[in-house]
Amino acid sequence: MITVKPERLNLREYDLADLPDSNVLDLIPGTLIGRHIRFFNVLDSTNLYASKLAHQGMPEGTVVIADCQTKGRGRLNRVWQSPPGRNLYTSVVLRPSVEPSIAPQLTLAAGVAVADVLSRYCEKPATLKWPNDVQIGGKKICGILTEMRTSGASVDYIIVGIGINLNMRKNEFHEDFREISTSVREETHNDVSRVQFAADLYSSFERVYETYRLEGFEPIREAWLDYARIVGKNIRVNQPDEIRKGTVRGIDEYGALLIFDDEKNMKRILSGDVSLLGDETCC
Repeated sequence: MITVKPERLNLREYDLADLPDSNVLDLIPGTLIGRHIRFFNVLDSTNLYASKLAHQGMPEGTVVIADCQTKGRGRLNRVWQSPPGRNLYTSVVLRPSVEPSIAPQLTLAAGVAVADVLSRYCEKPATLKWPNDVQIGGKKICGILTEMRTSGASVDYIIVGIGINLNMRKNEFHEDFREISTSVREETHNDVSRVQFAADLYSSFERVYETYRLEGFEPIREAWLDYARIVGKNIRVNQPDEIRKGTVRGIDEYGALLIFDDEKNMKRILSGDVSLLGDETCC
């Protein structure tokens, strides 16, 4: 397992275009996501820094990238392993005109964007695990953390944080996650350019986000369900106070998972860890 001692690193901001092999700005064909980039060799959390930038008024599409994170986190404040020189840790500032109640749609949209890119890099198909994981072969390769700030009944900004395992070797994963995690390198047996992958990701996310803004959530929902492949499957949902079981019917306009329970009652699942019955690795 790689360890990082932040006190030995020079914490400073870089212009990504000045890094030796980092011409990501030239690789991004879009006009929104990635036009403003802040790169750091180490941050506590890209989401935290992106939130600061958004609060200071940085425009929609601003991107934060860190070579490593000292306090990388996922959903429910779980630790996200973030060693240097291996993976992609990035956050995007969005300012959509949406109500706070439907903001979780952006988590699903980001998942579709990531799955689109991974499907071009990996031979095995990418799958989406509700609500915020991307998997290859039933193993986690990406986590998404979406956070927002509201002003009254409207969204001020949304931060979409994305962590993708790119060049991690199996023996570099923490032993608790070694058998349930993977990376692009583990799947392809080749290192991937983090700069090229970042450019591909931002381009993909811009396409998905533009679809979302112009056509609404429905095409995103359809794409997400295509990648998730869980409609009609029997699942178990582990929640802090109970365990629920049921058959998946889909997701609603708020991003909630819809299931029929054993009594054939429709239930909305807003949070929890989901697994297929008889399969603990995938939903």
